[in-house]
Amino acid sequence: MKEVLQQFCFDGEPVACELFGNGHINRTYRVVCENGKEYILQRVSQVAFHHPEQLIENIDAVTAHIARKPELHQQTLHLIETKDGKKFYIAPDGEFWRAYSYISGGICLEAPRTPQDFYEAAVAFGSFQLALADFPPQRLHETIPHFHDTADRFRQLRESVAADAAGRVKDVQPELDFLFAREEELCTLCRMQAAGELPLRVTHNDTKLNNVLFDPESGKAICVLDLDTVMPGLSACDFGDAIRFGASTAAEDERDLDRVTIDLEMYRAFLRGYLDACGSALTAKEIEVLPLSAKVITGEIGLRFLKDHIDGDIYFGIHRPGQNLDRAHTQLKLVSEMEKKWDEMQEILQEVTQR
Repeated sequence: MKEVLQQFCFDGEPVACELFGNGHINRTYRVVCENGKEYILQRVSQVAFHHPEQLIENIDAVTAHIARKPELHQQTLHLIETKDGKKFYIAPDGEFWRAYSYISGGICLEAPRTPQDFYEAAVAFGSFQLALADFPPQRLHETIPHFHDTADRFRQLRESVAADAAGRVKDVQPELDFLFAREEELCTLCRMQAAGELPLRVTHNDTKLNNVLFDPESGKAICVLDLDTVMPGLSACDFGDAIRFGASTAAEDERDLDRVTIDLEMYRAFLRGYLDACGSALTAKEIEVLPLSAKVITGEIGLRFLKDHIDGDIYFGIHRPGQNLDRAHTQLKLVSEMEKKWDEMQEILQEVTQR
């Protein structure tokens, strides 16, 4: 770690470096210098990102674009250069590292405390979408090919079932049946994009509540975090991912499925905030599919957790045996709860858009 720290142009001599956060993919550390200045240091997963240098190029381009729009009051991350002028460092063992300025004074939430928290998060992600509405998505690398290509996710799931690398397929047939029964509906957004009904945009692609930094006093959002998956995508996917995480009434790996449902007040709050921030930049069709996107992305993420369980837990980090299967269970239960409340979700969309 000392060698890695010496590669970056920190303002001060690092005196402490400790693990930070609870992300599933990258390894994150908080660095403290002798003058009190702080930074975030990350080892980027090359299992998740096969070409991490492209990831850095995307982040650099997007953050520079947002920084040129001070009227939007959108703070953004700032990459730290290395001593040879790059914005990443490849260690002798091949590990890929990058560093950010640490934005102090903010807090991250694992779950919204009130609907207002979720509204503010929606404003943050919507403002991010608005700030990049004029950025050509074709300029960005697709750092994870077919990331929200649900049809391709189903193809990969079938391959994992056929390989049965960890010998677990025999125990997950009900979960597989649930997903395959909904395959056609869950692939709707893919078909609409292919048909030109939904435009390609610059999207965040990981709009979990804990990727927003909040001011602890005002409750307002300060900054959108974790830009690793920023790339071309659908605005609906950002909306859907936020709902499946923040409007769920239980943790992502909750074992008591009776606790898992969708909180419609949280759904309403996020819908209001998202449309207040970027509704003017979205097409009518993009707005129409927002409720469906919540179901699609929830099902897709459930599929990914299930696939990783079948594969032997090689993508998403786990802290206990069976955790990825628990995560899959919560997502599939949330899909079924959305189905029960589908009419209400549509009514709330109509109510919010007709204000």
